[in-house]
Amino acid sequence: MFYFNFAPKEETMFGKKKPVPQIDKEQLALIKNAERRIKQKKRLYIHFVIFLIGAVFLIVANTGLGIGEDFEFLGIKQWFVYAISLWLFIFINHFINVFITHNFMGKDWEQQELDKLVAKQKARIEALQLKVEKENPLPQRVNQTQHITSSPAIHQKNLLTMIVAAGEDNAIGKDNKLIWHLKDDLQRFKKLTSGHHIIMGRITYESLKMPLPNRTHIVITRQQNYKVPEGVIVVDNLPAAIEAAKTDSQPFIIGGGEIYNQGMAIADRIEMTRVHSKFDGDTYFPEISPFKWKEVSRKYHTEDSSNEYPFSFITYDRIQ
Repeated sequence: MFYFNFAPKEETMFGKKKPVPQIDKEQLALIKNAERRIKQKKRLYIHFVIFLIGAVFLIVANTGLGIGEDFEFLGIKQWFVYAISLWLFIFINHFINVFITHNFMGKDWEQQELDKLVAKQKARIEALQLKVEKENPLPQRVNQTQHITSSPAIHQKNLLTMIVAAGEDNAIGKDNKLIWHLKDDLQRFKKLTSGHHIIMGRITYESLKMPLPNRTHIVITRQQNYKVPEGVIVVDNLPAAIEAAKTDSQPFIIGGGEIYNQGMAIADRIEMTRVHSKFDGDTYFPEISPFKWKEVSRKYHTEDSSNEYPFSFITYDRIQ
């Protein structure tokens, strides 16, 4: 959420912008699909009615009015038999396209096939990763940690969680301030992080103005002799911050951008508030790879008097 610049009581920073009405992408897709299916079925019904009326007209035209009475093909003089049969074939084809082909080879079928291909690709990548780990078990894992910074070993048994609010373009802030005001998001941040250690960079900490209640603050900075109130922990790198939070079952990384970038390689969970709009930001959250993270829950919220944009609460867990 890049939770900085909160007022002490509300833990918030107002970023006033004119709301842009939007709708959740999944709901919009369902609505569009429903509208398309209604149109298809209406057209089929109209086709059926016209076919019945047309068939009667062709019979009357041939047998009653004598139109084309001299026509004969394959021993059959009534040409309306061929006309109605051809039209019936066209109608049956229309019926199959609406009710059968749509079900077995429609958009849902295409998505299922795509999901199967993606799953196979994931399995192939995981198999390759296991092979590499077996051949080089220890050196690779050590290097992945060391490229962040040198520090004490990280205790992986804790559920290290990154909590963030980001726009559709992953913007999380501008000029060290939030770009939006979402009361429900701030309440969720407070509920999730209360009683836990919260890890942040120096700039994020300074934007808080004062420590947040009922949380242990761990500040990452390279400044020597950095002054903080009693109870605030100061370290010089992210692994040292995680070591300082080793007694916490779920420490949270709350920002800023560089700390999120480092945390992406070692975090176990991401608690995201996806704000359904795009923003002019200068700080961004890293892309969430579908090959490394899986979505485990999602809850959509519309905009209202307390929330100036629609948003979704999403939880991602690292793929093991």
